[in-house]
Amino acid sequence: MNKFLVFIVLFIISSHVLSQTDTTKAIPFNKKRAALVVSTEAVLYAGSMYGLNELWYKDYPRSSFHFFNDNNEWMQMDKFGHLTTAYYVGRVGIGLMKWSGVERKKAIWYGGMVGSVYQSTIEVLDGFSSQWGFSVGDFAANTVGSLMVVGEQLVWDDQRIVLKCSYQKSMYAPYRPDQLGKDWQESILKDYNGQTYWLSVNPSAFMRKGTKFPKWLNLAVGYGADGMTGAVFNPPYIDANGWQINFERYRQFYLSLDVDLTRIKTKSKILNTVFNTIGFIKIPAPSVEFSKYGVKGNLLGF
Repeated sequence: MNKFLVFIVLFIISSHVLSQTDTTKAIPFNKKRAALVVSTEAVLYAGSMYGLNELWYKDYPRSSFHFFNDNNEWMQMDKFGHLTTAYYVGRVGIGLMKWSGVERKKAIWYGGMVGSVYQSTIEVLDGFSSQWGFSVGDFAANTVGSLMVVGEQLVWDDQRIVLKCSYQKSMYAPYRPDQLGKDWQESILKDYNGQTYWLSVNPSAFMRKGTKFPKWLNLAVGYGADGMTGAVFNPPYIDANGWQINFERYRQFYLSLDVDLTRIKTKSKILNTVFNTIGFIKIPAPSVEFSKYGVKGNLLGF
């Protein structure tokens, strides 16, 4: 996921624009806005590709194009990262297309598929690196994430089922800092043990108009994994006393409540911007966890 930091920059910049604009209403086509959006996306795309090549791929040997099957790595947590990133880049893309006044269906398809196109370009770069390869699983996750945002927008003109993520520091990074992060900044992106991905559903959006059910209250289903110090298996770890430490890898499923911050409308431009910017984060709330160890309650669902 550390290859996709440009998404965060794009989302923060775009959220300020979108928070000030009602993109649910038709806007006349604006050439200046469209040119600004296209040129900005082109610069971000070209700049990030150049940066990735210089900071990432340049240090690794190249090879002929090849495929790489990583579907069994990290208990598929990385695939959820790809899916979620593509979903949100597409969500921003649609908003910016509508802000430019692009016709509805074109705005949805052109803007919604931006995330898949961007990340698939990175997959192609991986395909020419001997260290990795073109991952069909990653490509599929990218595509599903984009199609999810496109499908919801076409059917409902709304995002009623939202992908979110959360993070809570795990205990495993010190055992494999090269893989899981040397500090908390790296661990947020690299330590899949601490990440959880959520499908957050807004019930009020499926109810009749005038319902008293809170429009901002969501129900969330989460997926996570624990005990991973390696991609496919955990390498042996010997502590200072010569004892071998073993961790058991297992999946976790959650049920929890959530808050859709983007549905909270205020008169404050600052608050609207903040809510739109951090709307992809799952709000901590009580949760029920299901795993091979049974069912347990958590005070805060991460």
